[in-house]
Amino acid sequence: GEEIDLASAICVDDEDIVASEYSINAALLALDEGEKEVDECLSSHLLRSNCPVTGQPDWATIFVHYCGPKIFRQSLLKYIISYRNHNDFHEQCVERVFLDVLKACRPHKLSVYGRYTRRGGIDINPFRSNFEVCGDNIKLMRQ
Repeated sequence: GEEIDLASAICVDDEDIVASEYSINAALLALDEGEKEVDECLSSHLLRSNCPVTGQPDWATIFVHYCGPKIFRQSLLKYIISYRNHNDFHEQCVERVFLDVLKACRPHKLSVYGRYTRRGGIDINPFRSNFEVCGDNIKLMRQ
């Protein structure tokens, strides 16, 4: 099958936003009204949640590759930042992003890939997709 292309990702971290919500809020997700359907991969280095066991912060670069109505980039960044006070495992965070984007933005195709910084020498990089496969496990600079 098709393989996710991380090199083509557009980082949304420089979008001009005011982040004020730090508990997950899927209502922050919005479509870019008036835009046609797109096939794009967006990324952010600002996903942070907390380990439910130790309470330590878990940082990740997250990739959202989708085909469908264009997602308003500022809304995606606000949504990603809203994970700051959330306590959950990496896999559950990626699954929740997948389900929230699927419901709120209605893409025809969607992949969500979380590349987490290592803690305790353990590599956890959850991938969820309804159309493509995960590529090689290549380390990102932030890992």
